[in-house]
Parts: sequence; structure tokens; C-alpha cells
Amino acid sequence: MRFASLGSGSEGNALVVEAQGTRVLVDCGFGLAATEARLGRLGLVPEDVSAIVVTHEHDDHIGGVSRLARRHGIPVWITPGTLAGLEPLFDDVDVRPICNYEIFSVGHLQVQPFPVPHDAREPAQFVFGDGACRLGVLTDVGCSTRHIESVLSGCDALVLECNHDSDMLRTGSYPQKLRDRIAGRFGHLDNEAAAGLLGKLDNGKLKHLVAAHLSKENNHPELARAALAAVLNCTPGWIDIADQDQGLDWRDIR
Repeated sequence: MRFASLGSGSEGNALVVEAQGTRVLVDCGFGLAATEARLGRLGLVPEDVSAIVVTHEHDDHIGGVSRLARRHGIPVWITPGTLAGLEPLFDDVDVRPICNYEIFSVGHLQVQPFPVPHDAREPAQFVFGDGACRLGVLTDVGCSTRHIESVLSGCDALVLECNHDSDMLRTGSYPQKLRDRIAGRFGHLDNEAAAGLLGKLDNGKLKHLVAAHLSKENNHPELARAALAAVLNCTPGWIDIADQDQGLDWRDIR
């Protein structure tokens, strides 16, 4: 199994997970041309994508999903709450409901959705498995829960939100209402909160850790790396960053 990021941040998000020829795209917040170009950097074309799974309805995650799916005949898995009110956008799209966060399969990948606290209608995050390895994906979450910690324990690879540095957010240029939303229980994880969550997991099998969804204005990669590295007692350089513009090249999970 392997994974890569097309880009991660407030300007657009997409992550691809692959196992034995099955390729699942997690979200698509980019336009068609940009998505095709970003897939091309990974040696892929849209026809290589087996399915799209959607985390929630915010535009930086769902903005390009329906157009990509319709153009290339890709099925979309989405919660009923996320789909609510968006049905016209998904006309002529093969929509598959994620009901009650039940596990489902796409080709050679098993997909385990799980609920998260975020300011969306019915958000989901995911763990992917191929029978041998597990990849956990957790972005766009305001705080940890025991269920999140249970689901993500024992993963071989983890993509973890480090959205902001709390001091940078507090003293930055964002309006107070937006700062409160981001820092709230249904907003986004800051570096220290992400580190605290990481410290509660069983990381004995962890081979890859990727900090994701970093704010360009309210965070720096070195701050995110330092916070996570302190928990794992590793060098900061061991931790990868899913960049907004360049994404992250393929990482193999063995």
C-alpha cells in the first residue's frame, strides 16, 4: 500500500491511497485542470482513480469532486449529511452513501469511516487498510475524542492535521470571529493539540507521519515538526509535510 498528497491546506485538499491497482482519492478541492496536473505529478491520470471518498462539504475539500467524478465516471462515497443540500451538484454522479460510519470496501482497500468534531453537517475521516497495513487520515477536526484515539491506534502511517500554531493564530491578522472558530472544539487542531493526540496513540508500528492542513499564515512546518517529534522522540526531519502547492510524493507502507 502507498499514499501521496495532491495538496493540503485551505486552498484545496486531496490525498490518494493505492493498493494493488485500487486507487481511492480522499476529497478533491481543486479544479479539473489543477487536479489532472497534480495527479500527473504522481504518474496518474483521472481514469486511474477507482473512487472518491469525501470528508465533508467545505469547498477546499469538496469543490472539485462532482466535476471530476462526472467527467471521468468515478463513484463517490459520501455521508447523507454531507450530501444534504448538495444533491443538484451530484446529478449524473454515481453516489454511494456512507451510512452510520460503517466499514466498506473499494477494490483491494478496506475503508473505515469515523466521526469527528468539526463544523460540518456529518463529517468523516478515514482509516484505509489492505489486510496487512493501515493508514489513518485525520484532518479538519477541532479536538480529539476517545473514539478517534482508538481508531487511529496501531496505524502503520498517519496523516495528521497540524493546522496552526496557537500563538501565531492569536496574534495574527484573522478577525476574532474566525480565530475563535478555528481554535474552537469544532475547528482545527493546533500543533500542540495534534501532538497531544499523537501521544495517546499506540505508535509502535508507525512508519510514516505526515503533518497536514498547515495554515500558510498561522503556522510554519518547523513548528509542526518540532511538536510531533517531541512526542515520538525522533528527529524533526523524519516527519513529512503535506504542502499546499507541492503536496507529498508517494510514501510506501510495508
